[in-house]
Amino acid sequence: MKILVTNDDGIFSPGLYALKQALERTSQVAVIAPDKNRSAIGRGITIGESLDVQEVPFPDGSMGYSVDGTPVDCVRLASLGFLEWQPDIVVSGINLGPNLGDDITYSGTVAAAFEGIMLGTPAIAVSIERPGGWKAIGNEGTFYFDTVATFTAKLAKKILDNGLPGPVLLNINSPNLTADRIRGAAVTRLGKRIYRDQLVEQDPGANGGKRYKIYGDDPSYHEEEGTDFHALSEDMISVTPIHFALTNLAGMELIRNLGLDALLDNGHESG
Repeated sequence: MKILVTNDDGIFSPGLYALKQALERTSQVAVIAPDKNRSAIGRGITIGESLDVQEVPFPDGSMGYSVDGTPVDCVRLASLGFLEWQPDIVVSGINLGPNLGDDITYSGTVAAAFEGIMLGTPAIAVSIERPGGWKAIGNEGTFYFDTVATFTAKLAKKILDNGLPGPVLLNINSPNLTADRIRGAAVTRLGKRIYRDQLVEQDPGANGGKRYKIYGDDPSYHEEEGTDFHALSEDMISVTPIHFALTNLAGMELIRNLGLDALLDNGHESG
């Protein structure tokens, strides 16, 4: 089994290293990750510029590759021949902080996994709760990576042995707990995030322009059983299957009934 490991927290993230070590116990692993933190970059890509790729040593003496681009760029590099082999599966993480509900639309961690399934490769995105919550960013306590890293490695093998129903990625979120405190794993649906962003004007910048802070307040969520949020609140690992089918099929007929041809000023009468 050949696995591409990437993330959005950057090549030096302890979560990425823990995931790499767990996957290497049973698989051939290559690491291609951004050279710095690219959190919340979503499905951004680098256009019109070259990508700088550097070898980076890990503490165990192995090597990975850092890229001055995005998580999606990293997956693209692998798929277009940078490696001597094509990955059987893309595993992105372990992200330092959860990616739950609406978060996935911003997440670079999930974006890398999405790129895998767009290229026809099974994919997993893995995240863990942050010690102390959102307000502890930059001042974290201890992360307990081992349980979710081992869980992910075993799940990756099951995916390749049994397959998935079409282009589906698995979005994993884990409580930040020791193994003896995790109560199990649950298949979940995406929940609904409640953001508490505010527009706060700050001191002018060096150029004299106005400056604002928008993001950063601790978000909440709608409490519903069966969601990824609920699983974590019950000290369980959440596994959510996600696909990329965005077309609203029910809405297509409604839009057809609006008579789109009649909106064209082209001298032709609609039938």
